[in-house]
Amino acid sequence: MAGPGIEDAMDPALCSNALLRQAMRSLGQIYDDALAPSGLRATQHGLLATVARLDTPTMGALAEALVMDLSGLGHTLKPLTRDGYLRLEADPRDRRARRVVLTDLGRAKLRETTALWRGVQARFESALGRERAAELRALHAVLASRAFRDSVAEAAEGADGPQ
Repeated sequence: MAGPGIEDAMDPALCSNALLRQAMRSLGQIYDDALAPSGLRATQHGLLATVARLDTPTMGALAEALVMDLSGLGHTLKPLTRDGYLRLEADPRDRRARRVVLTDLGRAKLRETTALWRGVQARFESALGRERAAELRALHAVLASRAFRDSVAEAAEGADGPQ
């Protein structure tokens, strides 16, 4: 016999979060497989690329750009710092803040992974279609934005308030 209220459970096929997570796991596996020869995962490539784009960001700025909390970012940085691709330095203007620096070894690794990434990115766009891939990226940018998160939080606050 099913547990109490189990028949009222939401169908996972109707849950945006569940479907997006499934899609991200599937896509993550495709990109991870493509980047495997480099020894890095797609998330690590993305982190190196973001550090390069932001040019020695603070930990806080990097966490914000990656939509991560600081403890999760610290955990993700450990293997990349251990392997010499990144290093953490005190910010010269604010000794309490730490900056993430892409090392020369990290730049070389980023060049290697970028070549592999370009190949899988082209295959992704070919399979999905260039226009649909661009639409998907635009939609994901909205979903990842601070403005969208704030909008959802405000809607929740309004739903919890007086009615």
